[in-house]
Amino acid sequence: MAVEIAPATPSLRRPTPTWWRRLSLLRESPIGIVGVFLVLFWVVIAILAPLIAPFDPNESDYTALLDPTPSALHWLGTDNQGRDILSRIIWGSRTVLIVAPIAVFSAYVAGSIMGLLAGYYRGWVDNLLTRVSDIILSFPVIILYMIIIAVFGPSALNIVLAVTFVASPQIARIVRGLTLELREQDFVAAAKMRGESPIYIMLVEILPNARGPLIVDACLRMGYTTITIGVLGFLGLGLPPPDPDWGGMIKESYGMVSVYPHMPLIPCAAISSLVLGFNLLADGMREISLRD
Repeated sequence: MAVEIAPATPSLRRPTPTWWRRLSLLRESPIGIVGVFLVLFWVVIAILAPLIAPFDPNESDYTALLDPTPSALHWLGTDNQGRDILSRIIWGSRTVLIVAPIAVFSAYVAGSIMGLLAGYYRGWVDNLLTRVSDIILSFPVIILYMIIIAVFGPSALNIVLAVTFVASPQIARIVRGLTLELREQDFVAAAKMRGESPIYIMLVEILPNARGPLIVDACLRMGYTTITIGVLGFLGLGLPPPDPDWGGMIKESYGMVSVYPHMPLIPCAAISSLVLGFNLLADGMREISLRD
């Protein structure tokens, strides 16, 4: 007796492009290419800082105090303490590109957990997490940063904690909205029929399928966090001196802007270029998501 074999049932999971395909598609986005170039430029600068920085970032050249403008010895000039600005810019890029990614990653871990739980379980879990997020978001952002850093002290770890505390409710709202939409899809229903646990469904079925908008938001949030680190440094709440910090460099020299404008404007340009790179990269990723 012949046995009929039923055709294989196609997977109900939404097909998503691989990371390699997403990166290759960036070549078709001029805006994305510019963003990648700017971000990679500062990443390379940060990695090679010990090799390419011409001076120790905290070394003072007292002879340069007579004329701190750019010269053959100090290409970008010196600050009001005779320290080489180029060296401090190079070493300061390490601060931003270490603290900002860690802070954004931590905020995404906390925010994704909150958003997944709220969107998947709904009910009292959703109400509780939403109300907590609303309370945090009701405070002015800069005030929260100042309170947290003032209480715990200025340090890289406390900046990460402050960004995580402030940004995670914003991320939770985005993840919650995506979860509410995706939990009704067929691939989630199929996972429930297989008897998968809620944790598996949230982390393996829902979260990967929500990564498109989250990647775009993460790129934008990297820019916001870069600005935040600069603002905290300008307010004296960044890394404690004499560690090179772009925001701290602006704070130390903004009073000299009318006499030696290069002192505050060069670190301002560094912050602007990195933020622009992240924003253009986000625009490129958004174009890719729309094509998919």
